[in-house]
Amino acid sequence: MDNLKSFIAANKDRFLNELITLLKIPSISADPAYSKDVLKTAELVEKSLQDAGCDVTEICETKGYPVVYGEKMIDPKLPTILVYGHYDVQPPDPMDLWTSPPFEPVIKKTELHPEGAIFARGACDDKGQMYMHVKAAEFMIKNNELPCNIKFMIEGEEEVGSDSLADFLEDHKEKLSNDIILISDTGMIANDVPSITTGLRGLSYVEVEVTGPNRDLHSGIYGGAVPNPINVLNKMIASLHDENNHITIPGFYDKVEVVSDAERAEMAKAPFNLEDYKKALDIDDVYGEKGYTTSERYSIRPTLDVNGIWGGYTGEGAKTVIASKAYAKISMRLVPHQDPDEITELFTKHFESIAPKGVQVKVNPHHGGLPYVTNMDSIGYQAAAKAYEKTFGKTPIPERTGGSIPIVALFEQVLHSKTILMGFGLDSDAIHSPNEHFGVWNYLKGIETIPYFYKYFTELSS
Repeated sequence: MDNLKSFIAANKDRFLNELITLLKIPSISADPAYSKDVLKTAELVEKSLQDAGCDVTEICETKGYPVVYGEKMIDPKLPTILVYGHYDVQPPDPMDLWTSPPFEPVIKKTELHPEGAIFARGACDDKGQMYMHVKAAEFMIKNNELPCNIKFMIEGEEEVGSDSLADFLEDHKEKLSNDIILISDTGMIANDVPSITTGLRGLSYVEVEVTGPNRDLHSGIYGGAVPNPINVLNKMIASLHDENNHITIPGFYDKVEVVSDAERAEMAKAPFNLEDYKKALDIDDVYGEKGYTTSERYSIRPTLDVNGIWGGYTGEGAKTVIASKAYAKISMRLVPHQDPDEITELFTKHFESIAPKGVQVKVNPHHGGLPYVTNMDSIGYQAAAKAYEKTFGKTPIPERTGGSIPIVALFEQVLHSKTILMGFGLDSDAIHSPNEHFGVWNYLKGIETIPYFYKYFTELSS
């Protein structure tokens, strides 16, 4: 690895230009109008794997957008690392909030990125982070530094739920066999505070419907005499938390993982300023479950939040009606050992049970995902930690995040593989938002760090 830094320095402009070319293609999987662009991106990703030195590349058809596969097998007796990423991106809307066109990448300096950041849709999520792995592989293959086997699985439907991925995994188990899966679709705490994502929360998402009278009613004639579905729904939702912001659904906490004091202490080493947090959100105080810090509330504890609520008249002016129906969308973030199907069932039974007479309640499950946690004693975590220590000069902090990546649990179910999440983006990179960006320093630092993961994972596996 002696010439890794010089290799990156010599090829910096090419690495940036190649990524910019990739970012120019609007591979928006949610909008069928961009289907040709999504397919064009898949072709470009395959070519990049070929150019990096993969012996086998393939655009694998699915019921949706294809999966791009590549491999470099040097010895079946050596470990195999499977890299997962995605080449599709979120829609760029709202367009008027972008300071530069979302598919015309530009490099601008910012306070957090004094060396510049690439502004474009997909810069961080996930084209930039995915492409780090392609360039890291190029270095290892072309400089005879690849210590083990490498496979790539880059999909085109992550931003729309990875609907085709489960079938693809089942149909290609042997092709995708591996010793560990490596993903860069997360972030780190700061450029001077490296971190490894060790936990992801799961998800149960439902929509509820409360129905009262068979039609909208005049609130003067009927008000006070019939149940108002909006009033009822608000009371039902309010009852889902007690005075300590503890969720009141019976059985909800039965399988919640109790995080050890030792791990909580390690997580607490992450820099966090409560006053800065409140100031950034323009709030006077924080809110959450009693007995836990703010960072623990959004990472190691389950939650229940209303994501949308509506009913009745919401237009301009006044319309005095008692609505026939009221609706809400509710998400529950889950922690290890909570099963989304079980939680959805518990929610449904409880919500139906607390409905007063005079209304009917319907719960419509939408989607869910299992939580995931990485054992810090595992070879994969140790290899990742050593890689960060080598390139950052600091021991990374283990970090559990509040978000969900359901495919990680899917990989373990189908491929029986653990996953390591080595993200190099920052929370401020505005993924899914206008002005998404990815630091040039972060991009190159990822290319520098990833080869060491291969080195240390192979050494620790022997």
